[in-house]
Amino acid sequence: MIFNNEIWLWTEKPDLRRSGHFNGGTHAVSLEVEIPSEQVLLSDFDAWHCVLNDSFMALDEAEWEAFYRNELKMSKEDSWERIFNLELLRESPWWNSDPHLQGVSGKIKISHVYNVREFIARGMKI
Repeated sequence: MIFNNEIWLWTEKPDLRRSGHFNGGTHAVSLEVEIPSEQVLLSDFDAWHCVLNDSFMALDEAEWEAFYRNELKMSKEDSWERIFNLELLRESPWWNSDPHLQGVSGKIKISHVYNVREFIARGMKI
């Protein structure tokens, strides 16, 4: 049996005490891993929300307005490719802050795992 799995990763350890990661009371596991870079696809977490919200990923206000006036040849879906172009995002007036990098990989070998921590998420139960 073959499964198409994506494993989402943070490049920096997130503060799991903050809300937004799990519902309160959820039993969870945090893995610290070292994965070869060629096995991870990096993207900008904030820019990824353009894809999630089915929105055009503009680099500035002028481009945003031009897209919605149907003046661009670029499709909304083509604009989503930009979430992977971290240098382009750094140069953009709308995205020029330090990116919040996330990664995705198809698998994690047990040899890449160097720390495992179980915990129960804080916060409200939903």
